[in-house]
Amino acid sequence: MSRRGGKRVFLLSLCLLGLVLFGALGLWQLERRQWKLDLIARVDARVHAAPAALPARSSWARLGPADIEYWKVRASGVWLHERETLVDALTERGPGSWVLTPLRTAEGVVLVNRGFVPPDRRAASKRVQGQQRGPVAVTGLLRLTEPNGRFLRPNRPAEERWFSRDVRAIAEARGLIGVAPFFIDADSTTNLGGYPVGGLTVVRFRNTHLLYALTWFGLAALCLGGLVLLLKPGQARA
Repeated sequence: MSRRGGKRVFLLSLCLLGLVLFGALGLWQLERRQWKLDLIARVDARVHAAPAALPARSSWARLGPADIEYWKVRASGVWLHERETLVDALTERGPGSWVLTPLRTAEGVVLVNRGFVPPDRRAASKRVQGQQRGPVAVTGLLRLTEPNGRFLRPNRPAEERWFSRDVRAIAEARGLIGVAPFFIDADSTTNLGGYPVGGLTVVRFRNTHLLYALTWFGLAALCLGGLVLLLKPGQARA
């Protein structure tokens, strides 16, 4: 085979490989898009549903992500304010902290993200009115634990530096036993004194899979065009 013929075979192989690869990636993105649309529909239904009772403690160990994330629940119990944890937060209200407070319920202890406080309200003494005593009821969304911290910003319990809502680590740091493997994001019900500010759960899912699919299919079309050009009779002579 001549040098020109070898080059043509290489280009044909490259175009064919690209056609198959980019076509497959385009189909995969379409599948991902359908999965994302189903997820959005499922979460939307959960968020707008009537609140259910807190899952029974006997079921906690069996609950998976699909059983937990964004279920609306209502829990009753007593706050353990002395064991609250402040977690770094960046919200539509700016930087500050999430206030995670254990709620002792009939089923066990559940961490509740009561909401956001700005830097000048971090200290519990700055929001005494919100430190309710006695029985309370909380409505919110179940959320999955966020282990280890954020990228390049690990949680540092010994330094009281928390960058994610890591249920197990917080429970260990606060000496809590029998804690649920999830936490609750409280709804927008106003707390006494105005803080913490609840209801800031972000329920948005980026869905750019169609754009990605079109990009991959466009590249596949270019490879197909290359194949057509290379297979033209005028290109067939070595």
